[in-house]
This record gives sequence, structure tokens and C-alpha cells, in this order.
Amino acid sequence: MITFRWKRVIVTALVALSSLLAAILSAGVLQAAEAKPQVPKRHKLAATLETVQWGWLDPNEAPKLTVNSGDIVSIETMMHSHDKIQPGTTMEDIVALRKANPGGGPHSMTGPIYVNGAEPGDVMEIRILRITPKPVGVNFNLPGKDFPTIGALAAEFPEGFVKYLNLDWKNRQAEFKPGITIDLKPFPGTLAVGIDPNDPSPRKGGAKDPMAPVSTLRPWKNGSNMDINEMTEGTTIFIPVFLKGGLIWTGDSHCAQGNGEVNLTAVECSFQEIRLQPIVRKDLKLTWPRIETKTHFIQVGFDEDLMKAFTIALNETVDFLTTRKGLDRYEAYSLASIAADCRVSQVVDVRKGVHCMVPKSIFTAAKTPTR
Repeated sequence: MITFRWKRVIVTALVALSSLLAAILSAGVLQAAEAKPQVPKRHKLAATLETVQWGWLDPNEAPKLTVNSGDIVSIETMMHSHDKIQPGTTMEDIVALRKANPGGGPHSMTGPIYVNGAEPGDVMEIRILRITPKPVGVNFNLPGKDFPTIGALAAEFPEGFVKYLNLDWKNRQAEFKPGITIDLKPFPGTLAVGIDPNDPSPRKGGAKDPMAPVSTLRPWKNGSNMDINEMTEGTTIFIPVFLKGGLIWTGDSHCAQGNGEVNLTAVECSFQEIRLQPIVRKDLKLTWPRIETKTHFIQVGFDEDLMKAFTIALNETVDFLTTRKGLDRYEAYSLASIAADCRVSQVVDVRKGVHCMVPKSIFTAAKTPTR
């Protein structure tokens, strides 16, 4: 028979055990709640004269939006020269606009966007989630007689030419002229983080301060005017960070472009929305931007000399294959020659661009031993 004293001891023990189990369960629930992925916040940044800069990346420009790593940002962009190039704008108008911003690019750049936690030495991973273009595009070359170095064949095309196109987004096509139809493939011609203070580009007004504004004309280690037509919806770009907050800009929106962009412009357009997700990566270290599409790993190079741009892109490809895919350098050099497709991105942005594309399909599940 259990005495009253022992009954009291058992009851006390059961109460204590119940409290302990409740505490453990509560802690587990809290831990699970803490482990639950946070839903990213969503932001919008409209294109206005206050949020769009014409032709320059100014590291001292106040951020137009501040977000956290992993947030999603819907950004509107403008056509060139603060949206001043529209159907009806003449070649004379376009020439005047180009001359109105000496040294600067024609590009309308929405931003900058400050990303909390981004520090120099980090990498900004930028995912392009969605692109919704507006309905009008334009292609033009400036008159070679006035701009003898702008365009691959400027001397052979002394007069300017401008062509506006209606963009049919239901069929994702544009009619160039009867019998010639262009497939539309929108992408940001310019996607940048804040400037590299060591960028040798000239600064606005001839300033010697490395933190003075840099023209949007030249692509560089911070991305900028890359004009790589593979950067479509679903692509991820990795760009080294040079300034606190990262400072993301986008503009120079394109709706179709051939590699080379030979006459100066693509189908220049503007986006109702380009939806980006910036993620601060402290586990990566890069010197030049890298790109990942659904089908390829892409390495880039930019230089005033096309061969030097090619060499940079090829070296980046060898480095990618050694550091990310486990090959030694001789194997990587060999594989680059066999499988990498190196293309001229553009030849018209003062600094030429080359991008080398490594197909994902060559990497099988079984890992081949290295030498």
C-alpha cells in the first residue's frame, strides 16, 4: 500500500516532470519558429527625376532605397537621357542630348539601392527574378562625321540613323520592317554596384578624387555597362562590392541585342519592372563579375584592348574551373579550349567586353579525379 507521504512525493515528481516537458516543448517550438525562413520584404523604386541619374555613377549620391539582404526590389527604368528619347525624337535631338552631358553616358540609371550589411570585399549576388518591359524600343547610330570613334564602322556611316520599334510582348517580337521580325530577349544593359575607387576611368569634370562620379560608358569590375545579352530573367549575377551598402544601380535597359552591339545601340527600351533580389555573400571573393544562367557559367573581361578583355575573361574561366570545379590549371585550360564559348559582348563602350560561357551540361554527377 502506498502511504500518503509517498503519494505526495510521486505527485510532486509528476508535476516537475510535466513542467520540464512543457519547457522542452516550448523551447522546441521557439527554435522551430526561429528556424523558419523569413519571408523577404518587397520594395518598389519608381523611375523619377529624383531617383534616376543620367550618365554617371556617383558614390556620393544619397540612396533612393535601403533594403536587407534577400529582400525583393521592383525597379522601374527610363529610356536614355532621362526618358527624352521617345518616338518622334529626331537624330538632331539625339546628337544634342549626347553633347549635353560631356563625358557621361546616355544611360538613365535608377538608384542607388543600399543593401544593409554589404561591405567592401563582399560579393553582391543579384538574382533577376522578372522583367516587364514597356512597349517601345529604339536603335540608332550617331553620325560618324561628328562621332568618328563611336560605333564599329563609324567612318563608313557618316550620317546618323534612328529607328523606333513597337514591341509586341504578347508574341515577344518586334517587326524591324515587313518580312523581318526580331525575337525579343530583355535584359539590363547596365547593372552595377558602387564604383571601384581604383577604376582607372576618368572622373567627372577631370576630377582627381577617386570618389568622384564615374561615367556609365565603361564596364568594369563593378559591372556597369556590360551589355551581356545572356543576363535575362532567371539569371544570377555575382559582383564584387567596393563601397559600403553595395549601392546597386540599373538602367540602359535592352529588349534585344546581338553580340558586339556594333552600331552603338541595341533595341534600347525601358522596363516597367525589373525585379531583383540582392543577397550579400561574405563567403565569396571575386575580382570580376560572374554570371550564372540556367544553362551556363559565364566569366567576363573588360578592357580598352579587345585582346586584353579576352585574356581577362579566359583567365577568369580557368580560375573558375580550378576553384569551383576542382580541376588543376592545365586541365582547366584544356577544358576551356574544348568547351568554353568566348563571345564579344560589345565593342562600342570604350572598354570592349568578352564573356566566356561554360555549359553546365558537361558536369556530370560523377566527379573525374584531377591530376
